[in-house]
Amino acid sequence: MLETQNLTVRFGGHVAVNAVSCRFEPGTLTAIVGPNGAGKTTYFNLISGQLPATAGSVHLNGRELTGLPASARTRAGLGRAFQLTNLFPNLSVLENVRLAVQATKEGAHRRGLNLWSIWSDHAQLTNRALEILQSVSMTAQQDAPVASLPHGDQRKLEVALLMALEPSVYMFDEPTAGMSHDEAPVILDLIRQLKKDKSKTILLVEHKMDVVRELADRIIVLHNGQLVADGEPGEVIASPIVQEAYLGKAKEAA
Repeated sequence: MLETQNLTVRFGGHVAVNAVSCRFEPGTLTAIVGPNGAGKTTYFNLISGQLPATAGSVHLNGRELTGLPASARTRAGLGRAFQLTNLFPNLSVLENVRLAVQATKEGAHRRGLNLWSIWSDHAQLTNRALEILQSVSMTAQQDAPVASLPHGDQRKLEVALLMALEPSVYMFDEPTAGMSHDEAPVILDLIRQLKKDKSKTILLVEHKMDVVRELADRIIVLHNGQLVADGEPGEVIASPIVQEAYLGKAKEAA
């Protein structure tokens, strides 16, 4: 379980995220929505460690992560995808995934220069990377340099890297941003596959309400850095506060 308690960040006199408390259970996909500038990505940054919190705390499976750097939070089980892809463009597709798999292997780098163990580890890492590429239908591109891939395939590869880290929490920040109409369904299909694993928790920042309606078990709404709505998709989308704050519709006079 992932939980934030009174999570807050201030930039000078501006409170970008204001005392947000939420619990995210395994087996659920929660969409985080709100107008531009509402604090959605900032909230993600506070959870994953890209930003230090001014106040409040972050807990994962009973362990407090507050104050830990992003790398330590990743090792604890937080997997974060960004609006812009974060890959090694000059390496091959397979090498990118193999490095991600290698990052989860503890002890391999501590055994010294034992050539037999290094070769054994390399073979295991490569095989696991190939399994992951097969699960995202990218084995045909395994030898291609990442820089040569179209944007949609780079987004798929980023999901593969997250899978390689074996996180308990997947955090997707606008996963279809910049993708064409034909590319977006591929990423959404991958998220649907991840959702089938009931041991995983998925958080999704997304502006496209049709995507939110289809994928989300729950919606939370941020507005001016505050949590203003939390519940099932139909209930939240229909609420007057969301109609006004997110959809920009004024209440009609009775």
